[in-house]
Amino acid sequence: MSDHDESAATEVEIFGASYVIRGGGRPEHLTRLAAEVDRRMRELAGHVTDVDPGRLAILTALNLAEELSRNRREWDGERGEIEARVTALAGRLESALGEGKPACRRGRATTKTESRGTP
Repeated sequence: MSDHDESAATEVEIFGASYVIRGGGRPEHLTRLAAEVDRRMRELAGHVTDVDPGRLAILTALNLAEELSRNRREWDGERGEIEARVTALAGRLESALGEGKPACRRGRATTKTESRGTP
């Protein structure tokens, strides 16, 4: 069982309005998320002349979506770089561990008589 009740209600305040959010997360986490949305809406309100809460909410959502998209692109690029480095290091490790060992030949083994050419 999880550490939170799926039907638990958490009351949060965003841009002067109270909302009750049910389920899905820990109350502390939901409260922090709501505080971040509230902070961003208030920040935008300082730059927009028409302070319609619905409009601010949409602009805030678009800003958050853009930030999320940018972070995903950066993380994907970093993950690709890390994977390439791990592959290169694994190759170097295999080469280093292979040194000093006799090389193994691939294919089927030959018997003494086959190698001399006698049937």
